[in-house]
Amino acid sequence: MNKELRKGLRTWIEIDKGAITHNFAVFRGLIPKSCKLLGVVKSNAYGHNLFEFAKELEKLGVDFLGVDSAVEALALRREGIKTSILVLGYTLPEMFAELAEKEVSVAVSSFETLAELKKIKNKIKIHVKADTGMSRHGFAESEIKKVLVEISKNKNLVVEGLFTHFAMAKNPSFPAYTKLQIEKFNKWREAFKAAGLNPICHAGATSGALLFKEAHFDMVRIGISLYGIWPSRETQAFYENKIELKPVLTWKTLVAEIKKIPKGTKMGYDCSETLERDSTVAILPVGYWHGLPRALSSIGHVLVGGKKCKILGRVCMDIIMVDVTDVGKVKVFDEVTIIGWDGKNEISAEDIATLLDGSPYELVTRINPLIKRIYI
Repeated sequence: MNKELRKGLRTWIEIDKGAITHNFAVFRGLIPKSCKLLGVVKSNAYGHNLFEFAKELEKLGVDFLGVDSAVEALALRREGIKTSILVLGYTLPEMFAELAEKEVSVAVSSFETLAELKKIKNKIKIHVKADTGMSRHGFAESEIKKVLVEISKNKNLVVEGLFTHFAMAKNPSFPAYTKLQIEKFNKWREAFKAAGLNPICHAGATSGALLFKEAHFDMVRIGISLYGIWPSRETQAFYENKIELKPVLTWKTLVAEIKKIPKGTKMGYDCSETLERDSTVAILPVGYWHGLPRALSSIGHVLVGGKKCKILGRVCMDIIMVDVTDVGKVKVFDEVTIIGWDGKNEISAEDIATLLDGSPYELVTRINPLIKRIYI
């Protein structure tokens, strides 16, 4: 990357626009032409920058953008995004009027929300959420008739969508629960059709879209894999020989200082690690404030000169120390890769999550939003 693009930055994120295009094309090719594709850009586009990622998807012709909140939706409208937007999370009633004005669709999952929607004067597009087994937001199957009655009482409601969310779609070895959810969702679809409604029906997120073609319905919601990350190891094992996902995000920092430290020296807070050899140590200006998990203390690695280098001692708020003894010549200002490729080696978000028995979703979405994302 041109160094001018990261001038003045101690740590930065590189976003590969070509990888976004590739991943979008993969999913567009997996679903029928008649099936819409909603790109999920909630939570700062999973840590990739809400505005820039949404603009890339809009250029590619995405049908909908999915966000978590009214705040995200309205921010996108202010940025000039024209694509249809669906707020997937809970919406405060005081936001309904402005969302209606900006033609943003909202998820409705409770009778309290339906009651609040009666208070606004403008027409508003809604997507009714059915709880088919996630036990989170959503109406119960026993409430179908009551939902339809309440909807019929409010002529300002435009029932644009009907949707649900799968709880166990990430493991192809255990499809029974997802198939049960599909059966339950079909009861909702039939009831809405019988009531004269023709909503956009959607159930499958990334893994559901990959593993359950019968759940494509009218639209799928693709999130994590637009960013080149598999939704689960099980999904990856089942599908990686059929499609290729390209990681979009590379996280880098630089060497701020180099020290020669003798064997036996205690390292970092709480003297948590003792050097077992004379070592060359690089000081890097990045820490848990930036989103590098403190749990990587003494077990994580970064890439320096294409080689994996161990984190020494505690991950600090803004600093880590790494062992670069085996790298060869290392200089101040050399680039360091935290997530991504360097030469023939890679440290992926999945690698770090596996090491911590965690989730790559959590890792990338918690990268500090103040870190500049450079789209290249």
